[in-house]
Amino acid sequence: MTSTDFDLFRTSEDHEALREAVRAVAEDKIAPFAAAVDEEARYPQEAHDALVASDFFAPHVPEEYDGVGADALATCIVIEEVARVCASSSLIPAVNKLGSLPLILAANEDVKRRYLPPLAHGETTFSYGLSEREAGSDTASMKCRARQDGDDWVLNGQKSWITNAGVSEFYTVLAVTDPDGPRGNNVTAFVLEKSDEGFTFGEKERKLGIKGSPTRELHFDNVRIPGDRVVGGVGEGLKIALRTLDHTRVTIGAQAIGIAQGALDQAVAYVKERKQFGKRIADFQGIQFMLADMAMEVEAARQMVYVAAAKSERGDKDLSFFGAAAKCYASDVAMKVTTDAVQLLGGAGYTKDFPLERMMRDAKITQIYEGTNQVQRIVMARQLLRG
Repeated sequence: MTSTDFDLFRTSEDHEALREAVRAVAEDKIAPFAAAVDEEARYPQEAHDALVASDFFAPHVPEEYDGVGADALATCIVIEEVARVCASSSLIPAVNKLGSLPLILAANEDVKRRYLPPLAHGETTFSYGLSEREAGSDTASMKCRARQDGDDWVLNGQKSWITNAGVSEFYTVLAVTDPDGPRGNNVTAFVLEKSDEGFTFGEKERKLGIKGSPTRELHFDNVRIPGDRVVGGVGEGLKIALRTLDHTRVTIGAQAIGIAQGALDQAVAYVKERKQFGKRIADFQGIQFMLADMAMEVEAARQMVYVAAAKSERGDKDLSFFGAAAKCYASDVAMKVTTDAVQLLGGAGYTKDFPLERMMRDAKITQIYEGTNQVQRIVMARQLLRG
């Protein structure tokens, strides 16, 4: 065994240099606005502009489409470091990948060259329309319909819980194109543009957390889509959607560890300063044990996410299991660690004078979106039982 064998378990110098660069941008350009973004429930435009200026806006876009071509791990590091200070802002690069990955995986060259460069340039965000009111975990039961009319398609229906809806110019939307066809093989993916006639948005959802990221319904009333905006083959949409989620669940894991790391950092700084009974509360063993458990769990989650990111980059056959496991474990850790961090600050942690109550609220969604953690466990179990 040589020393190079151990390099497999260490991020590269390039990845660590990237982390430093993203952290600097996050702390200087994003963190100062995080509390106001949450309080005012407004889109984090300052973060948006900073991410565009630094090429961290949609880092996953390949170089041939004017992107920087960041690998899956690098993209996770960007999301992690932004989430460390502002979860709402971390959804900008995360959802840009979610919305555009179906194109990268399955679209023809014309569609890629039309829609990926504007995203890479920071001219638009890219959202993803899969879920509906009655088709969340059970995506195959969606009611949104697209019927063919000559060379075009006409779309009717709605989509729910769409991140950055109203801000994005482009949307990957899934719709049933063969109502009588076999379940799961009758759905097609399309690119919609915000300016398409008949395409409107619902009111902003009033949410527990990630308040800076607008969440709205998409409404389609006889929206005419040119046939050259189909992503992949007709009837392949659900397969493309599920392949996409295998990859992007890893980014939610990255967001979760960013939130958890930010909470841990805040808690450590506080307990080193706060004094009770004549000494720092950091000197009490009970506090030390809590911190040790929090740090151990964050690091375990980070390793799971990074391994899953490496598998995403390679397209390993077991990505479905590892992506689900990383997202599930990391999000559970984020919820636990933020809750414990609030506890460590006591009454102060429950106030908006510190960011921990925001981090605790933001952490909850990571257990829900891109597949609830119950669904992640189903995904993992299926993979195990097939093995």
